[in-house]
Amino acid sequence: MLKSLPLSAALAVLFVSALAYLPSISAQSAKPGEKPTPDVLVFTNGDQLTGQLKSAAGGNVVFASDMAGTLTISFDKIKELRSGSNPAQFALLKKGVPVLKSSPAPEGTATIAEGDVLIHADAPAGNSSSSSEPAKVPTKDVDYLVAKAEFDKQIAHKVGFFHAWTGSATAGATLVRSTTTANTFTAALNLIRALPTVPWLAPRNRTTLNVVETYGKNTTPTYIPAQPGVANPNIVTLSSIFHTDAERDEYISPRFYALGDLSFDHNYAQGLGFQQVYGGGFGWTAIKDAKQELDLKADLHYEKQSYITSSINGTVPTVVTPTTNLIGSTIFQGYHRTLPKKMVFTESLNVLPAFNVAKDYSANASASLAIPVFKRLSASVTTTDNFLNDPAVGYKKNSYQFVTGVTYAFQ
Repeated sequence: MLKSLPLSAALAVLFVSALAYLPSISAQSAKPGEKPTPDVLVFTNGDQLTGQLKSAAGGNVVFASDMAGTLTISFDKIKELRSGSNPAQFALLKKGVPVLKSSPAPEGTATIAEGDVLIHADAPAGNSSSSSEPAKVPTKDVDYLVAKAEFDKQIAHKVGFFHAWTGSATAGATLVRSTTTANTFTAALNLIRALPTVPWLAPRNRTTLNVVETYGKNTTPTYIPAQPGVANPNIVTLSSIFHTDAERDEYISPRFYALGDLSFDHNYAQGLGFQQVYGGGFGWTAIKDAKQELDLKADLHYEKQSYITSSINGTVPTVVTPTTNLIGSTIFQGYHRTLPKKMVFTESLNVLPAFNVAKDYSANASASLAIPVFKRLSASVTTTDNFLNDPAVGYKKNSYQFVTGVTYAFQ
């Protein structure tokens, strides 16, 4: 039988044991500082690639590798994806399943095995041994795999009115200095704010604002026999065409929406002093994909047209065209397409029949092509035709413009 050790001896034994244990404590505390192991992607042919899973969309996975860079790989080329020691957190969105706050998407770490994407949810706090089954979704049914932080932000974030606007500004000018002096300036601002700003959430609303102004002045001298003290008169021709419109869309479904709209016009070339339109209706996005979008709209509106007081051939009598108040509709078709070389083609057509005064219908059409030049700068070509079936007395029905300019894209 061993005798009990004296107190001093027992303390000495404990001290030596603690010293012997220190290396293991040091080794354990060093583990968090070690470089985490990467994710491993195994191709169907057996090749492997290490790196980090970033996202998935359109049947493809985005995988960042230190050796190969950022790659986009289709699901059918992937046999397996194993997460590393510090995996990223994702939200998985299935095709045809809307994302709602009341029905959240599966969230957690992501792996791929046997044609399925598996989302492993974090264990509940205080229960690190939890072994709940991961959410399993066939790769063919995966719509998006989104970083959890970005997903949570988009679901909960409320965007202020002055945020998330995109669009472009265009400017063009023509100057002539000869016997005739001519100046023509054109400026346009096109803004759009579509929420949410990510493609993997259903659209909620869209706001658009467009402003276009063309102003021109042409001065031509007339020549008459010189008369002492009498200056030769000049013929001055002005052109001023202004248009602005705004629209708010509230989506009822991903393709169908209710809308409220207004527009203001002034066209000196048609004798139109001021036209104002206020209406509401519905719209339908007939085509929408990564390259193109086609929208069809119709509204019911109030329209008021006021005309410029004019004279025939520059002499009396003065001709006054009466102001008209109309109840009508706007039938709209708009098309947007991204072409090769990042060129952008945009086309629109508006037809405005009037129900109470049939002859006072109008229409306008526009088409433009933007060709990238440097970063956000593009060379643009725009053609516009405004038609007013009942213009002011002495003015033509059509007003046509062909404008070349420079466009700057805000995003």
